Amino acid sequence: MAHGLRSTIREIGDNSLFGASPVAQALQPCRTPSPRAPAGPFQVPHRPSASPDVVTVTDSITLADRIEDLLPQTQCTKCGYTGCRPYAEAIASGEASHNQCPPGGAEGIARLARLLGRPLIPLNPENGVERPRPVAVIDETLCIGCTLCMQACPVDAIVGAPKQMHTMIAALCTGCDLCVPPCPVDCIAMVPVTGERTGWDAWSQPLADAARERYEARNARLAHEREAAEARAAARRASGAAPAAAAASGAAVIAAAPSTPSPGLADDPEAKKRAIIQAALERARKKKEELVAQGKGPQNTQQVSAEVQAQIDAAETRRRRLGIAQDGSDIGPASAEDAPGNPSQES
Repeated sequence: MAHGLRSTIREIGDNSLFGASPVAQALQPCRTPSPRAPAGPFQVPHRPSASPDVVTVTDSITLADRIEDLLPQTQCTKCGYTGCRPYAEAIASGEASHNQCPPGGAEGIARLARLLGRPLIPLNPENGVERPRPVAVIDETLCIGCTLCMQACPVDAIVGAPKQMHTMIAALCTGCDLCVPPCPVDCIAMVPVTGERTGWDAWSQPLADAARERYEARNARLAHEREAAEARAAARRASGAAPAAAAASGAAVIAAAPSTPSPGLADDPEAKKRAIIQAALERARKKKEELVAQGKGPQNTQQVSAEVQAQIDAAETRRRRLGIAQDGSDIGPASAEDAPGNPSQES
């Protein structure tokens, strides 16, 4: 039969059969079935039976939606997945069994079994035990305001700020236990609040729907914060790249300047070299003046060591050899006494 549907679907807390087409109900975009939908061309004729028939849905997307609707939405991860939706998708794909949800307990397993056409099996003890629903309570006298519990809470049920006291909104807590392990001072206790009632007897569909809405709102908020952080980081990288680009552009202009020399320098390589060096010296002189004006000039100019003085003298000799005076003016070709190898320079 189309989509493997063999009969009607049971929903949470409903023990009666729906009159709508099972295929229409399985494929409808709304998760809450519409009562008494008109029969369509895929209407499955009712077959009298002593016990209700079971629906087998093979469309993985539709099946995942149906399974998620039957889960308690505590987002506790005890099933081995990161939330109720990933667990529903794992069941739909055959990766996970339908007995891995401790908050749903035996009733949750029965509801999934009816939807999936699978046998009733006990809760897998590796995933936990069915218990009364607890609520997290923070000992505010011990809280250090580390915010780790706030980051762990899947439904934003904890209020606080860094280095400030945190508190739990009991009406929003799903009892997932996720806030307990990260607390560094062990100031969170899980206190049962439903007496002897466990599983779905300690929970309700309106509470599950509200928890799902808060969980989805939190995920949307976190996604927005990540996008904003990435945008700020990109802006910082762009602002840091701007000065570097300006410096590179300035260097390119300086490097390009000698490529268009005056007619008098174009035919004289030595004059061209001296012009380039003088331009560099002029930039260095201006930079030095700026540093001196800011009080960052050389501090020890009177007592210079012999080694440093020798380096200064050698630099001055090279400047004279290139025909550049100390003040940056051109003094013409080097004299014979300044030529390399002159005995007077070696003495």
